[in-house]
Formats: sequence, C-alpha cells, structure tokens
Amino acid sequence: MNVFPETSIVASQRAILDLPVCDFGWADAFAFADEIASLPIGQTVISFLNANNANLMMRDADYRAILNRHIVLPDGHGVDIASWLFHGKVFPANLNGTDFVPGLLTYMTTPRRVAMIGARADVIERAAENFRKHAPWHEFIAVADGYFDDSRSDEVMARVRELKPDILLIAMGSPKQEKWIDRYVGPGHARLVIGVGALFDFVAGEVPRASLTIRRLRMEWLHRLAYEPGRLWRRYLLGNPRFLFYILRHKLSLKFKTPEVGGRHSGSRSF
Repeated sequence: MNVFPETSIVASQRAILDLPVCDFGWADAFAFADEIASLPIGQTVISFLNANNANLMMRDADYRAILNRHIVLPDGHGVDIASWLFHGKVFPANLNGTDFVPGLLTYMTTPRRVAMIGARADVIERAAENFRKHAPWHEFIAVADGYFDDSRSDEVMARVRELKPDILLIAMGSPKQEKWIDRYVGPGHARLVIGVGALFDFVAGEVPRASLTIRRLRMEWLHRLAYEPGRLWRRYLLGNPRFLFYILRHKLSLKFKTPEVGGRHSGSRSF
C-alpha cells in the first residue's frame, strides 16, 4: 500500500532485526512529515519500532511485512541498544509517537485537518479537545473510538474519506492498528497516516506521563510499569529480556554470515 514518497528530505535507514528504521533527527523528522502532509496526492504511513513491537514482529511475519511498507521511526532505549550493537551508534533521536505527534503538530504552521480513530469514546473526545488547545490552528475531528466491530470498518473509513483530512491518527495498539491500517486505509483517506498506540490516553490525561528527567533517561517504560503493573508486566519484565535475546542472536547470525558483493548487508540504505 505504501510507497516511499519523493521529498526534499533524504534519510538513511538502519536495519534493526532486518527491518529498515529511519535515522532522522527531530528537525528532519518533522520536516519530512510536514512535507508528506503537503503533497497533493499519495499516502505515507508512519509506524514506530520499540522493543515490544520488535518482539511482536519476530513472531508475526504478516506484521513484519506491513512494517516494511511503512516509514518506521525508532522508539525507546531498546532500539538504541540494538542500533549500537548492529551499527556502533545509537539513533540521533528517540522519535516515540507520544512526543513526536504533538511536536509535529506544533511544527506544522499550515493549518491541517486531523482525523482521529481509537481509544474509548470519552478519551478520544478529551484528546481532541486537548489537541485543539495545544495547536488551535489545526482542526481535530474525533471520527470513531477504537471499539467498533470490524464489520463497520469500511463505514468508518467512508466517513474519513468525506472529511478529507490531511492527517489520520489511529490509536488501536500494536499490531492491531498497523494491520487495520494495511487492510482498510488507502489513498484518498489522508496523505499522512500515523499509528499512535496509547497517544490519546496520554493527551486526554487518562494516563500520566513520566517526568521529563525520566523521559530523558529513556526510562519511561519503568514509569508505565509502575502505573499499570497488571497490564504491562509481561511486556516489560518478560519482553525486555526476550528482545535482548533476539538482538544478541541476530548479532551472532550476522557474524557468521558471508557478506554479499556490493555491501548489501551494510545495514544502511537511503530512499
């Protein structure tokens, strides 16, 4: 579904567990997404890779294939560890969706129409209202919560098509949101589509953010674990060691792999 667009921003990609991940800094990431939203035609989907998503990808070939069709941005300390292990350096920026999307909306000076799908009905309405306070020059439209039956998906997207948004934010959690986007979202729905996970919960104030100090240390996962231990303990206490196992195993497999002519396994590419 997604084709890398022709833009003025050129960025290399680093392979993380054989998935290309963009190594934008903040400024280039914002400029790239802003330019995408300005294009007259086409569609680009942005997703994020963190340790949990990487674990899901390693067990779900369909999910991996979908991510390969998206622009993927790095999220969190785990992918930095992987980047350092595979490429000798961390990513220039932690472009997690919770910070990236509000920052992008502030960066965009041209008014945009932003459609929103996901979370509970009360949460998405509060998130839309808080977005309006954050960036009042944009228009925010809460299209549907994230609990409708799949049989209504085409109906929901027909409404999106009528609204003609520039940006579509979908908050259903991974891998559901990426698979739903791949199946139901297409050209004509929005030029820029972003899978935003729990963003609406944070923006609505349903779930508190960690302090700025904790976020700078890239330890927000520990804050989230303390706040929602019953829901997240498997993701972090079991998932983080599993992710380390995957990247160490992959590193060993690369060590014993014979390089191909032309440097195809250099781990970096441009688009």
